[in-house]
Formats: sequence, structure tokens, C-alpha cells
Amino acid sequence: MAFEIGIMTFGEITEDAATGTPPSPRQRVRETIEQARVADQVGLDVFGVGEHHRSDFVGSAPAVLLAAAAEKTENIKLTSSVTVLSSEDPVRVWEQFATIDLLSAGRAEIIAGRGSYTESFPLFGYDLTDYADLFREKLDLLLKIRDRNPLTWQGRFRPPLHDADIAPRADAGTIPVWVGSGGSPASAVSTGRLGLPLALALLLGPMTFHEQTVELYRAAAAQWGHDADALPVSINAHGYVGRTSRSARDTMYPYFARGMSENNHQRGAGFPLSRAAFDAQSSPAAGLLVGSPQELIDKLLTYHELYGLNRALIQMGFCGMPQKEHLEAIERLGTEVAPVVRREVAAQEGEAA
Repeated sequence: MAFEIGIMTFGEITEDAATGTPPSPRQRVRETIEQARVADQVGLDVFGVGEHHRSDFVGSAPAVLLAAAAEKTENIKLTSSVTVLSSEDPVRVWEQFATIDLLSAGRAEIIAGRGSYTESFPLFGYDLTDYADLFREKLDLLLKIRDRNPLTWQGRFRPPLHDADIAPRADAGTIPVWVGSGGSPASAVSTGRLGLPLALALLLGPMTFHEQTVELYRAAAAQWGHDADALPVSINAHGYVGRTSRSARDTMYPYFARGMSENNHQRGAGFPLSRAAFDAQSSPAAGLLVGSPQELIDKLLTYHELYGLNRALIQMGFCGMPQKEHLEAIERLGTEVAPVVRREVAAQEGEAA
């Protein structure tokens, strides 16, 4: 698998720091589709939309946004980042993403996760005490829907299916399903056992934060008969690409710090992030993907060496960054960073072979 670089968004609706006025949901939706279009034009590989069910996000229906993006793009892969599968109906998830796959001529993907935000559980009538069991059962059903049709299936949380015809089918018959994980050992082992691609989320911390996670994942995959070295692994992290190291940090910091203090209110209280702490998290050994194009190149190559990484999705524009700066960073990522990283990774792998 070639090294892939993309962007992701949750479509936050945040007050403008200068005017105190938030963008309208209509504006935020249109900006999201413009981000996908620009990412495609500059040659990025993946565009992702994450799922949240709150009034300060427009991403409650990622499949709808990705379908709109399919009509404005030509080559870029379109993925959820993440689908909160625990509170979704896998039948409906398959139908939606298979439709995106047809619209996009085979570019749809799914990152299925348990959900670090939990507002969707009471909204759709699920009990958080069933958090882990819901995900296991619904992932099992989604994979069975992908692999066969018609389908007979029975579980605990959903009415049974009896010779059910689930349509449409994907453009090439299948859709890649990744599992999103914050790094828990149990998640790594279960994903490896299933032989599914692993999408790791890294908010803050050292680049090495997920080393044990990846080791457990690959060991479980090998134990269950999968080619562990061939399984894709992704890192999903916050970042920003500026003209220089200083300009990147100066642009990103106020928005990121605000998001860390205000955007976590349903996962517990947010926490203040000083400029010194942010700069430390932007250093070569830390996880944030922020800096000059060369810094991003160096850090992505280091991630590749650490984890055998195949993909990086960067969440830029977090918490109200103006669209102009966001699009400029997307363009730098696609034209100055991605080509070099792809070339270097291909050269390294060619030498190893």
C-alpha cells in the first residue's frame, strides 16, 4: 500500500474570535465541501468527515456531506472519520456508504469507532453500559453485510435479519472498513484478530504513544493467520502546515488552544493549553503535525518508521480557523509535503525489497 496523506474535519461551528459571531451551518457545510474539492485538486489521497451530534458541529450526517463531496471531486478517497457504529444501524451505514461508493466510482471508506463523544447514545436510545458490546456486535454485522447478500443474522441489540436483501452493493463489491482506536490494548487485539486496518487517534502526547498498541495489533493479526505486515495503519492527528515553523504555530495555536478548553464539554471539562505546552507538543518528538512543510515531511517519515505507517489524516482548521488559512494549509500539504513523503517512503521500501 502506498503512503497516503489526507485531511479530516468534524465541521465545528465556532464563534469568530474577532466578531463573536459563529458561521451559519450553511456556511460551514459549504466550507467543508470546498475543503474536499481543494484537497482533491492538490493531489491529497483521503478526505474524512467525523460524526458528532451537537449544535456546535455540522457533522451529524457524514454520509450526506461525503456524498456532496463525491460530486465535487474526482480522485480523492472519501471516508468517515469516524462513524460511531455503536449507536448506528449497520444496515443503514452500509446502504449510505455503498451509495457514496457508487457516486464516487469506488472511493468510499468507513472508519468505524466506539465514539469518544457519547451524545449519540441517549439520542438514539442506547445504554452506555453496553458501550463495548454494542460495538462488537454491530461491527460483526457490518462486516457480514459487506461480505454476503442476502444475509441471515441474529444478535442482541437489533432485530434479526432473515434472508435480507441489503442494497445497493458497492461499486467493486466491497468497501474498506477501518477500526478507529484511541489506543486501548483490547481494541488493538480485537482489530488485529479481525484482520482490519487500524486508524489510531493521537490528540496530544509523544509520537511513540501508540508503539505498544501497534505491537499488540500486529501480534494478534499474525496469531489469527493474517499477514500482519500488510495490514494498513493510520495516524489521525491535529496539525497545520505553514510557510515556516513559527508562522504555522502562530496560526494554529489560538484556535487549537480554544478548542481544547471549550470543545470537550461533553467529555468532561476542557483544559487550558499554554503556548509553551503547545510548542512542546509541536516538537520533533511530539505528536502534533504542525510546522513548516519540511517539518511535516520529517515527522511523517518518522511516523512511518515507528509504526510501519501507511496513512496520515490531519485535522486542520480546528475550532474556528478562517477558511483562507485552512485552504492554504491544505494546498501546502498536497503540493509541498505529500509528494516528498510518498517518494521517500517508496524509495525506502524499494531499498528494503
